[in-house]
This record gives sequence, C-alpha cells and structure tokens, in this order.
Amino acid sequence: MAEHGMAAITGVALSFLLILLLRPTHCNGNGDPPIPKSDVDLIEFPLNLEYLEAEFFLYASLGYGLDKVDPNLTMGGPPPIGARRAKLSPFVRDIILQFAYQEVGHVRAIKATVKGFPRPLMDLSSKSFAKVMDLAFGRPLDPPFDPYANTLNYLLASYLIPYVGLTGYVGANPNLESPRPKELVAGLLGVESGQDAMIRALLYEHAAKKVEPYGVTVGEFTQLISNLRDKLGCGGVKDEGIVVPKEEGAEGKISGNVLAGDQYSLSYGRTPEEILRIVYGTGDEHFPGGFYPKGAHGRIAKSYS
Repeated sequence: MAEHGMAAITGVALSFLLILLLRPTHCNGNGDPPIPKSDVDLIEFPLNLEYLEAEFFLYASLGYGLDKVDPNLTMGGPPPIGARRAKLSPFVRDIILQFAYQEVGHVRAIKATVKGFPRPLMDLSSKSFAKVMDLAFGRPLDPPFDPYANTLNYLLASYLIPYVGLTGYVGANPNLESPRPKELVAGLLGVESGQDAMIRALLYEHAAKKVEPYGVTVGEFTQLISNLRDKLGCGGVKDEGIVVPKEEGAEGKISGNVLAGDQYSLSYGRTPEEILRIVYGTGDEHFPGGFYPKGAHGRIAKSYS
C-alpha cells in the first residue's frame, strides 16, 4: 500500500515537472510587462535621429538609403532630400559603411521594442549643411560648405550628428522606468558613443590642419560647431570641440579632447526639447527647420507643433 502511494506521488511529481519543462518560455520578451507610455515616448523620439544617421551614412557610403536597403523600415515615409554619395577615402568609406549598417540595426531595435513611426521628411542636402555651418561661423561661407565634397568635409558634417543622439540617450536614461527600455538605451548609447569617438579621433589627427578655403583649423571648426549646438540647445555648456583650453580638459591637465565630458569626464545629457532646437536649427522646439523641414515625428516632437 505504501509502495502504491509512493508510486502515485512520484507520478504526480513527474507530471508536474513535465508541465514545467514543456510550458512555453518568454525569452523573446513577449511575456514582459507593458512598457509605460512615458518610456514609449522617450524610446520613440530618438528614432528621428536614427533615421537621419542611417540615411546620411548609407547615402554617403553607398549612394542609396533605406528605400533600397530595407523599404519596410521607412513605413512609407518620404525619402530624404539631397542625400548623395560622398567623395571619401577607401578607409573612411569603410568606416562610414559600418556606421550605416549599425544605424539600420538601431532602427530595427527601436521598432522591435515600440511601434515607432514612419520616416520623417529630412533635408540632407549640401544646402542644408551649408546653412548650419554658416550659423556656426556667423557668416555665409564662400564657397558654401559641401559635406559630400571630400573626406574631411564629410567628417566635419558627421561631427554634427552622432553626438546629438548620444547626449539624448544620456538625458533619457534616468527618466526611464522599465528594464527593457533601459537595456535598449544602454545598447544604443554604447554604439553611438563609439561612432562619435571614432569621428572625433579621425578629426583630432588633423586638428591643426586648415580647412580650405575657410582658413580655420579642424580643431577650431569643431569648436564652432559645438558652440552653435550649445547656443541652439539653450541648455548650458554640453558640447566641446576636439581641442579645448587646458583648464577645460580632463582633470584640467590636457587640451586634447577626443572625448567630450564634464568636469568629471562624464557624458553630457540633453532633453528632447534641446535636441529639437538643435536639429531644427531654430533654437526653438516649436519651429521646425534645418534637417527636419516639416518637423520630427513622435508624440514628444508633435506636442510642440
């Protein structure tokens, strides 16, 4: 009788173990709790910049963009204005192509976490970049700056972009509530930081070289761009060129500034509002322009339109 009872208990236990082993797991994230609406907004917002970076890097390296690489990712949004293949050295073209596919991955990653939105209309024309550089210099450059003309110009134009996204992720991180968005932002931030570091390092190698025909050094050029971003962002000093006064460098001991950081060499953070002011080129999140002539997408951006 005792043996029969033990056999019954053992059978029940085995059945229970089989149920546990055979029940579906949720390693793919489908069983995760819903993402809070505030997190959804903060994750969707940088999709605007990821679209921009993907198109800018794809066109420069390949001569075409998302519409050929993966049309579904655009969700029917309009193609960028004026983007084209850049005249790059083989070495830099290889790096920019790597960046391009990384950005495609970023678009996928965000859309795998939140719904996302169609690609916004973006102006990546030479004229658009020329306007930004004119603002940075405080006067019209002659000839107008052309980001696609040569390797150095393209790297200077690229200096404009990943860093803005980087500061956005740093700014968003402490405001996120749930684990999945935090994990996503950490992953995105790591690669965006690497891209920015690579661009700055390539420029730093030529920091003392004059950018012809404008008569300023590469180091001075980057500082002018950084000054403009701070001015447009209206959020204080959150930007630095690749060469700074010694007292502003790491530990106040060095003027080389391959990586931008605060007094403790920590990355600066920006709010979505500051980012809109910068990428619109207007200094006002309510007035689109610049790289987004019809405005950025997502609930945060649309709340200011």
